[in-house]
Parts: sequence; structure tokens; C-alpha cells
Amino acid sequence: MFCGIVETTAKVVKIEKEGGNVHFTLTCPFATELKIDQSVAHDGVCLTVVRLNGAEYTVTAMKETLDRSNLGEWKVGTEVNVERSMIMNGRLDGHIVQGHVDQTAVCTEVQENEGSWYFTFKYKADADMRKRGYITVDKGSVTVNGTSLTVCNPTEDTFQVSIIPYTFDNTNFHNIKVGTIVNIEFDIIGKYIARICQNVI
Repeated sequence: MFCGIVETTAKVVKIEKEGGNVHFTLTCPFATELKIDQSVAHDGVCLTVVRLNGAEYTVTAMKETLDRSNLGEWKVGTEVNVERSMIMNGRLDGHIVQGHVDQTAVCTEVQENEGSWYFTFKYKADADMRKRGYITVDKGSVTVNGTSLTVCNPTEDTFQVSIIPYTFDNTNFHNIKVGTIVNIEFDIIGKYIARICQNVI
């Protein structure tokens, strides 16, 4: 479990394909503190550390993960938001994030606003997905590339987020442009409520 507060960014240094799986080797400031089997969120995707080599570590993504996320877009040199799992006796600074990406979205607009930025994202939406809680609500929470953010101006298939300078500088939001594909995870509480409502009605 995570809280969507990005610790730092990692850089992809190697990509290896093995059957339907892909092994990504990355480097980041806390790599030497990691352990085998440890969970780390990468652009919001929970992946398990399978190999360590000094300042580098390797994680493996299977087909299901590749199909639902933007990991298939990664290349050597890609900058990735990373967060280690939440410590249960710490503060929950963001919101409850599982690291289970629901789908991808596309950036459709970037607006600078007196030192901050508004990013608009569009995602696939239909009646079935809305019933399952794959929606955003005004002032609700959403995770974009592993970053816990507050939704503004949601529609049936778009939402905006406002990014402050610190987040812009210390995550990979400074690389997001119109057309960039990002990972999104909808609020787990909303998904549970949607499921309960289906069973009650």
C-alpha cells in the first residue's frame, strides 16, 4: 500500500524481454536500501524488486500490467516516479493508493498559471466502467503516475489536476506534454462504494 507521495524519480537503464514478461532495471537514490521482494510503486504501478546490483535494481512486469499501464512505452532513459510502500505508523499525507493501475489516460492540455500548472487528462469511459467506480469527482482523489492529486473540473471522461512547482520539479510531471500517456488509479473508496451500490439496488 502507498500514499501517492512520490519520494524521488528513478531512471530506466536496461530493458529485457522474457516471454510475456519484461524486466526493467532502474537506478535511483534509495536503490542501495532496497531488499529482494520489496514492493515499490513505479509511476503508480506496484512492482516487486527481483534483483539488486549496487545502485541498480530490477523489477518485472507481466502482460496484465503491461496491458493496463504505460510501462510498454518506457525506454532506456525514461524518468519514473517511485515510492516505497507506506510505513503504517507514519502519516498518510496523500490518500490510500494500492499501486494497482486501473488504466491509462492521455494528456490533452497543459496550462501554466502564475507558477503552477493545470494538466487535463482524458481516459476511456463507458457505462460499465462508471458502474465499477472508474470515475473522478470534484475535489476527490486520483493517482496520476503514482502521484496523489486532487481532481478539479471532472467530466465523464476527463479531469484536471493542479501541480505546484515542488511537484512539477520533483516528479516526472515536468516531462508530461500533450499526448503523453500516464497511469491512473481511481480512488479505491469510490470503487467499493460503487460495488456496494450495485449489490444493493
